[in-house]
Amino acid sequence: MHPFEFYLKLGFEHIANVAGYDHILFLVVLCAVYRIENWRKILILVTAFTIGHSVTLILVSLDIFSIPSNIIKFLIPLTIFLTALHNVIGKLETGNSIKMKRNYAMALFFGMIHGMDFSNYFKALIMDPSDIVIPLLGFNIGIELGQLLIVFFVVGIAFLFLHVLKVKHREWNLFISGAAAGMSLISMLENSFW
Repeated sequence: MHPFEFYLKLGFEHIANVAGYDHILFLVVLCAVYRIENWRKILILVTAFTIGHSVTLILVSLDIFSIPSNIIKFLIPLTIFLTALHNVIGKLETGNSIKMKRNYAMALFFGMIHGMDFSNYFKALIMDPSDIVIPLLGFNIGIELGQLLIVFFVVGIAFLFLHVLKVKHREWNLFISGAAAGMSLISMLENSFW
């Protein structure tokens, strides 16, 4: 198998692995405030998350940055909790450009935190930091494809609830965000480092 294909598959499996549900849960809660009509904004958010993920992989692989794994295991559910809280407290004005810029920045920053979770393993796989381009490109394209598949599934379910079953958007957002907040709170308590 070509190295690019190996890392592409690895990135896809990393993000779409149900055992690593934290990334999936983050994507679900990130999309909870959007409707299918906002698909361009969703794609930009998901790409911002991938870019953040990439930045961390580069920094850790080149030994520029590192955070202990016990802190990362706490920070990841914290990103989910904060996104869920933001969804519930904020207004559902998905057309507001200031709010969208804030959402993009948040997805980028939280992507950096999520990238830390896999960065040490990724660093061990590449062995030689000078050969980082192909592994990083393949891995991140795999992550992006996996995320798009998850988002497509989530937005499809949202469409079913909002347009077919006629659930109100605010209720959908509260249900999804509340469930994600609860799950992330349990995970934060399980992974607390103090």
